[in-house]
This record gives sequence, structure tokens and C-alpha cells, in this order.
Amino acid sequence: MGKKNVVMVVKPSFRFETRVNGQVILHQIERYARTCYKSEKRMGRGYSPEFVRSLIASGHESVIEHVVVTVRIICDRGVSHEWVRHRLASYSQESTRYCNYGKASKVRMIQPFFFLDEKDKKKYQTWLEAMEFAAQAYLKLLELGASPQEARSVLPNSLKTEFVVTFNLREWRHFFRLRCSPRAHPQMREIAIPLLKEFQRRIPIIFDDIASE
Repeated sequence: MGKKNVVMVVKPSFRFETRVNGQVILHQIERYARTCYKSEKRMGRGYSPEFVRSLIASGHESVIEHVVVTVRIICDRGVSHEWVRHRLASYSQESTRYCNYGKASKVRMIQPFFFLDEKDKKKYQTWLEAMEFAAQAYLKLLELGASPQEARSVLPNSLKTEFVVTFNLREWRHFFRLRCSPRAHPQMREIAIPLLKEFQRRIPIIFDDIASE
């Protein structure tokens, strides 16, 4: 069906769109929280780690809703369908209705890491053949005059997608508790766990109590 090797296999990834200064963020959070107790005069130039830890430990998380972080995600459509179920968010996602993948040299699919072991060579090859067939069918439909929104009906969950997501810090905590869990889908964990580790590196304390393994 048409030309061969029309698929490009890529890995999932993320990129912070927000410039994150953890020290500034924690200072802001302390200032917002101290408004509740009118104890602003007890603040120093920096933030109090003990005070911020006490907020998280006591469940006083409404104050961290004032801080939002935006991240750009590249993953497959299956993972994105699960991600956008998190409602307290803003999303802007690559549209298969309007993006014409026939204009690129290859149709991009996200690599399924669980088929990469030596013992899974046949599984990976079967997956790759299915991706090639789907991509060729998509391109053939475009050649026959179908619009992108019509031709997309043959595209698989493995299709690469890109979206920008904005959560406040409380929602990021909720997201990581659910999506880094061993019960989460393996491909969701593949991107959620490294992302959590990056949040833990950039913003001290706020995410330290969430397991990143």
C-alpha cells in the first residue's frame, strides 16, 4: 500500500515552558500562607523550610494553588487521552483534525518501551508493521482526497502528539500521586516519573513526599 517505511519512531519527552525558580516560589507560598495567620512580620528574606513543610504535612494545600507551572509534553495519543482527564488544567493540543501528516516526510509514532527487550523482538516487529500499515493507509486516504479529519480515523494510539498543559502546584501533586503509581499505565509512568523528579529538583519540599520510583 504505497511507499514503504513511512513511520518515524520517536521517544516521549517533556520541556518546561515556565521559568521555575523554586526559592522564589517557596517564598511566595509562605507569604500567601502567612496572610491567613497575619504573621507576615515573621518572614525573613528567604523562606522557612519548616513552615512550608508544615503546610504540606497538614494538608493546607490551597495556598500552593496560587502557583502554576506549564509544561510541554510529547507522548502518544493513548497517554494524552488519560492525561486530559485531569480537569483542573488548561490544555493546548496538536489537532489531528487540522494537522496534515502527509506534509511531513514521516508519520511519527511513539516507541513502546515495553517491547524493546531482546525477548520481545517479534512483538516490536509486529507493532512496527502495524504502524507502517496504518500510516500508509492514512497517506493513501489523503491521496484519494480525504481531509485530515477524515483520514485520521485509521491512526493508532501510538501516534505522536504534543500538548501544553498548565496545572497549579496542588493539581501537579494530585497528578503525580495518581500517574507515578505502579497501578498507572506503564507509558504514563515512563514520562510522569522523570517529570516528578524534575519538579522535585526545581521546587524543594512541595513534591518530596511523593514516591518517584
